[in-house]
Amino acid sequence: MTGILHRMGYQTIDVRPIAGALGAEIDGVDLSQPLDERTFDAVHRALLDHLVIFFRDQTLTPREQLVFARRFGGIHLHPFVKGLPDCPEIMPVIKEAGDTRTFGSAWHSDQMFTARPAMGTMLYAKAVPPVGGDTLYANMYMAYDALSDSMKDMLAALKTFSVGDRFKQAGGKSRAQRYAGTSKMGELLKDPGNVQTESAHPLIRTHPETGRKTLYIGSHAQRFKRMSDAESAPLLAFLKTHAVRPEFTCRFTWAEGSLAFWDNRCTQHFAIGDYDGHRREMHRITIAGDTPF
Repeated sequence: MTGILHRMGYQTIDVRPIAGALGAEIDGVDLSQPLDERTFDAVHRALLDHLVIFFRDQTLTPREQLVFARRFGGIHLHPFVKGLPDCPEIMPVIKEAGDTRTFGSAWHSDQMFTARPAMGTMLYAKAVPPVGGDTLYANMYMAYDALSDSMKDMLAALKTFSVGDRFKQAGGKSRAQRYAGTSKMGELLKDPGNVQTESAHPLIRTHPETGRKTLYIGSHAQRFKRMSDAESAPLLAFLKTHAVRPEFTCRFTWAEGSLAFWDNRCTQHFAIGDYDGHRREMHRITIAGDTPF
């Protein structure tokens, strides 16, 4: 995972890895203030080196979080859920004490079902439970590198067909049915409009900034393009299990004021729903991406 960018060091920030596979905490940055170019470049390098970066003890308004996010590109709006009334680019992710469903509690890469999936995701903790509610992350560079050469050759030409509004593991229910009455997240959009919510993407993706190959897989992937569900199932099951082997992962424990920023092009993540009876509120921004190749 280390490379030229990592060996250059970070002269304006303190970067401390939290695991062997991926993830680093960054100190010395106040995200409520505009970052100068040198500091921004160091944060960007840290993201490319460590795939997911974490900032502690931040005090951010929605507008301040949005200013930081826009340094990395345009904003990708969620096709099913409205954002905050005064800042629609930010999607509230709220689980009340009485809710039973945890948003994001499956290994996935955000918005993989769209034609141009989100480049990255920023999640800012407004309220957290006393214990629990951690997030797991997995390194898809490592998942690809660990495959045999023969397997890599076989997978090279495959595309996965990903679906955003219907999951097999949810019993065939639509997103509107699954969200209704189970969460006080942002208001549901009745119609995603022109947003494409079913897409085929290369299974082996090339990261546009690092040039490295990554295994582009997650729970949105339902089958391989031009294959039936039955034909796809055994290989999909193997790859989904392989991709999140423990040695490819890290785990982040949230605190109020923490912000995580991860690269969806080379990671998966999983929100652990082990805090029933407690409230959790996060503010999420997704950064617009490009067409995978």
